Amino acid sequence: MRILVFLHSFEPGGVERVALRLCKAWVDRGADVHLVLGRADGAMRCEADGLTYEILANDKIATAHWETLWMILRLPGVIRRTRPDVIFCAGNSYSIVSVMMKLLLGRKCPPIVAKISNDLERADFPLPVRWLYHCWLRIQAHYIDRFVGMAPPMRAEIAGATGLAADRVSIVDDPALSMADIHRFSKPRTQSQQRHRFITAGRLAPQKNYALLLRAFAKIARDDDSLTLLGDGPERPKLEKLATDLGITDRTIFAGHVTDLAPWFAKADIFALSSDYEGVPAVIIEALAAGLAIVTTDSSVSMRDMLRGGRYGSIVETRDLDGFARALDHIRSVALDTRGMRSQAERFTVEKGGPRYLEIFTKTVDGSVRLTSTPKER
Repeated sequence: MRILVFLHSFEPGGVERVALRLCKAWVDRGADVHLVLGRADGAMRCEADGLTYEILANDKIATAHWETLWMILRLPGVIRRTRPDVIFCAGNSYSIVSVMMKLLLGRKCPPIVAKISNDLERADFPLPVRWLYHCWLRIQAHYIDRFVGMAPPMRAEIAGATGLAADRVSIVDDPALSMADIHRFSKPRTQSQQRHRFITAGRLAPQKNYALLLRAFAKIARDDDSLTLLGDGPERPKLEKLATDLGITDRTIFAGHVTDLAPWFAKADIFALSSDYEGVPAVIIEALAAGLAIVTTDSSVSMRDMLRGGRYGSIVETRDLDGFARALDHIRSVALDTRGMRSQAERFTVEKGGPRYLEIFTKTVDGSVRLTSTPKER
């Protein structure tokens, strides 16, 4: 099985990290994986050790600001040269490249398997933009051979949004962690006494709605409580100012980007996710593995499946400030089923997801051959 995977760069991101882990898992199982990157930038380059990859960067042209167009221009030549059996589209943000490959290469384009990595409803969009986005999803369905959702509830969501029959949608629990990661996160945590240590992790961007978290924390924080935000992004100055305005600067830590969440989670008590929308957030899986109390917005169609309907955490409507604050305060006294939480996290490992993807690739390639070959070739 020759698999081509394309990414814009090694810049940190959940979609890219999972894609690199899957590539390694497929290589370990004997697949021929060719990784293509638009540029070499990014802190995750070390995670590609052992993989065969090529960089499409041109030393004379800076492509970071138009990386999608750059990939569309350069990838067809790579596909013609390497002749993969299947192309893996790692997430929603790469779908336009996949569609363009089908348009540019026609019947010479290999089948494409695309992972849906984010919410498809996009209630955060204004109505006209949302309508256009839903039209775009239905256009994708004409060109992408198979879609993969990251948890069982996504099957109906994907089928409904794209207009596809359910048999063109597969489900693979998002392989966000390895079993080694599960073991690292599940090490005994240091226990606090009266104070509680709240933590969150993710890019400081509008999607995450960290302003909601800061306001909720300000409402319920006790003298010795603390809130740590792991991650960086364009909203950091605005959020730091909000923390000052709310009078919680002395209890709020903006730690910036970190490469390993496990040591930070080991010193925390409560994980909070305040996003407006998500796919299957890896940080929730990591919090489950760490046995942290969890408070999250209902930002994903898969959230209740991940937390067993609220058994492993508190789920609040998106943008509900008072409800989020009450949940943060209440979760302090909730008894945790840490063994069950870890078992739930083990669903989402690359050891389970990697082989499942290879089965899907084989099924997709076989189906494509049957559809495109002549009766004599069959």
